[in-house]
Amino acid sequence: MGATASDETATVESGCLSGDNGANRSIRISGVVQPWLTPPEIFRYPKAKFDLEDRYIDEPRSLKVVVIGAGLTGITTGVLLPRKVPGIRLTIFEKNADVVRRHVVREYLSREQFAQGAEIRDYWQGVAQKYGVYDLLKLSHKVEEARWDGAKWHVTVRDLATETVFVEEADYVLTAIGRFNAWKLPNYPGLSDFRGLLRHASHYESTFDPNGKRIAVIGNGASGIQLVSNLQKHVGHLDVYARNKTWISASFSGDETSIEPIKISSELRATFKDPNKYLEFRKNMEGTYWRGIEGILKGSELNREAREAFVKILEERLVKKPDLVDKLKPDFSPHCRRLTPGPGYLEALTEDHVDYIQTPIKRFTENGIETTDGRIREVDAIFCATGANVDSVPPFSIWAGGKDLSQLWREGGYPYSYLGLGTPGFPNLGFLLGPHGAGRSGTVPHSVEVQVAFFAKLLRKVSREGIKTIQPSKKAADEFVDYSDAFFGKTVLSENCSSWYNSGKPGSRVHGLWPGSGAHLTQILREPRWEDWEYEYLTQTGNRFAWYFGKGYTIKELDPNEDMTPYLQDPEKIDIRDLHESWWNLP
Repeated sequence: MGATASDETATVESGCLSGDNGANRSIRISGVVQPWLTPPEIFRYPKAKFDLEDRYIDEPRSLKVVVIGAGLTGITTGVLLPRKVPGIRLTIFEKNADVVRRHVVREYLSREQFAQGAEIRDYWQGVAQKYGVYDLLKLSHKVEEARWDGAKWHVTVRDLATETVFVEEADYVLTAIGRFNAWKLPNYPGLSDFRGLLRHASHYESTFDPNGKRIAVIGNGASGIQLVSNLQKHVGHLDVYARNKTWISASFSGDETSIEPIKISSELRATFKDPNKYLEFRKNMEGTYWRGIEGILKGSELNREAREAFVKILEERLVKKPDLVDKLKPDFSPHCRRLTPGPGYLEALTEDHVDYIQTPIKRFTENGIETTDGRIREVDAIFCATGANVDSVPPFSIWAGGKDLSQLWREGGYPYSYLGLGTPGFPNLGFLLGPHGAGRSGTVPHSVEVQVAFFAKLLRKVSREGIKTIQPSKKAADEFVDYSDAFFGKTVLSENCSSWYNSGKPGSRVHGLWPGSGAHLTQILREPRWEDWEYEYLTQTGNRFAWYFGKGYTIKELDPNEDMTPYLQDPEKIDIRDLHESWWNLP
């Protein structure tokens, strides 16, 4: 069967095709004529919706970052961020005349097992010198306000040396102000009437000679305990005012403490010449601080054992004044407040020239302190170990969207945050060692390093991907708060005690610790959950990849001297777990 001239079709019969060389083609299948598919216009490519950005993907934008505070957290940030975030422009503002005041931390290895404050200060200042942190610092510069305008942070700073005020712009702000950054004297009536020496423990008068004088110490936290232990050996009389009870331990995470320095033996120090021996010593010493999280759980065996041990300490060390045992024994479980080693403290309270006073203070007089029972005790000096701010509220206003973060946190009763890193409604703002900044176990320096490493990842993402703003979502923050409530409700931290864990308000939300162990915190922050964050992009096209992908290739590959095969290494030295994961080592 063949085609007629009028068919204007091509037919297929027994696998054969005939037709008119492409015009008006059709096909006959099973006796039915079907239209032939019209070929697409293959030479007309889809029109681009935007022009490519004239940039290479390995050219991240330079970010201006302001860090507020230069304690150990600020110094660590100054060491790590410039080495982890390419092109960062970092400025660190510090209100004091130098970094790390000596009272900040106490437990660091030196010729003594627990180094003294001056040595710790010298160590951190040495770190700052070694890594060029001083080049990033503006000392004696006090931040008075930070304000977000929708694109940039405007940080108002006062130069305390000249009293001039200026505004620093930043793409991102990190607070590293510390938990106890704003000590203050207690607000007792007649405070200004007292004619003797009046000092806060954080502002101790080093030239003061206590020998033979009548001294009052107010407070029984860590600073008050240390003051009492040391002063009682020199004073004529010592009054100890303690409103709250606290548990006294004999050791610091298993390390025995003493009022006198604990020397590291010359024999042990000699072994440190071997780097492996020194590393072994350090690992054994620090490893103990990562254990014992079960001790804060309600009803745990560790907590029960701690209570029995601490009661025994009270009974043994207060044997000269046994009536003090009940006065000092708390009605809450150990670890509800931060556990305080007190070498020499309990023994000091039993001395004849020391009075332990629990009657509330009514007012200060010209010559001493009057309690609510009407008794006036005259003293030459008063040292207030009454702590500092314990609510994590910034000591200056931070404005975004017409709201002041410091006011929101104060009114809300606790610092609302996502993982203690940021808070919804305040873009491009992060907290270092702020709320939930450290676990119940581990060490503070390690927690800081982990948090700085997290923000390095975040800042690299922001600079590399063309992100204009980043902030945690409200849903993620709410669910973090819910998890924290669930965790702390299972711990003794939720019992009826006052501490800096809960802003000094028994029963209020715990925010002074991470809801978990130090190891738990480390794992959480190692791999950021980017899905918990909200983003705005620099590009005006509406395409999230436009700025990020750039022109489609790297500047590195255009340089013939660059190594494009960093993944090829000595097989014996490769840790396969790290293969293709080192952020800085890309083709």
